[in-house]
Amino acid sequence: MTELLLIAGICIAVLIIFRRFVSGEKCKSKTKLHGKTVIVTGSNTGIGKATAVELAKRGARVILACRNQVRGEVAATVVKRESGSKNVAFMQLDLASLKSVRSFAEAFLKTEDRLDILINNAGISLHGTTEDGLGLMFGVNHIGHFLLTNLLLDRLKECAPSRIVTVASYLHNFGKLDFDCLRKHKEFGLGESYIDTIKIYSHSKLCNVLFTHELAKKLQGSNVTCYSLHPGAVDTDLARYMNKTLRRFVYRPIAALFFKDVEAGAQTTLHCALQEGIESLSGRYFSNCAVQKGSAKAQDDALAKKLWEVSETLSGLS
Repeated sequence: MTELLLIAGICIAVLIIFRRFVSGEKCKSKTKLHGKTVIVTGSNTGIGKATAVELAKRGARVILACRNQVRGEVAATVVKRESGSKNVAFMQLDLASLKSVRSFAEAFLKTEDRLDILINNAGISLHGTTEDGLGLMFGVNHIGHFLLTNLLLDRLKECAPSRIVTVASYLHNFGKLDFDCLRKHKEFGLGESYIDTIKIYSHSKLCNVLFTHELAKKLQGSNVTCYSLHPGAVDTDLARYMNKTLRRFVYRPIAALFFKDVEAGAQTTLHCALQEGIESLSGRYFSNCAVQKGSAKAQDDALAKKLWEVSETLSGLS
């Protein structure tokens, strides 16, 4: 019995150490945000909600920009309770509708005097089309945030120094931008299998990194900086789009051991939003609370410029 208890104790200790390793680095910034305003898209759940709670704890006015009104209002109540701050508000934003993005921006600019940090957090890994006929993952993960960011840029510049943080993914390394496919099908990829879903999601995450790369160039001299990031493998609600059997018998056991929880997953977002002294790294890609060397295609100036120009057309900015 003593030997069994000893073995059990060792196993538990190893598991605790392993989980701490999986959780990764933590944001070390002590920055307070009193008098600052932050928007977090997709903040009714997962990494977005954990990010909103931490920013509210630091004194920011936090706007939860979410598609579903009921879930958004419930999330606002939870964020207020967990952060101890009453300065949290829900505003409806459907990134699958360019009309909704424009309405959100117009309402925000009319009612809020400041915007100090914009966190493009929302993401989807689901097939379909947006209200405007774009592929759902391309439309939500990239075009919606592209338009939102551009519509709010002047306010960010007025409140500088300010930051734009876009949650991408390590999967951007496997992305590829086929503009012929986009022209024909309004999406960077075809197919509806699970593998096809991962591929198309990866394409949209490459868009996030390239968008940030090009945006940094356009923001030079404005005192507005921008960053993209990989949050890590995180156990979030993105898994709800997975096949139920696959989710239950494959994803859940793996996630329990090898994936971060949402609080750990929010740390690199918080680092990019708050860490002092990273202004010179604007446009760069981060992971585990540190800047990373991006792949060649993620730093391709011509590719980033072409994506920007196509995005302007598809979002109605040009």
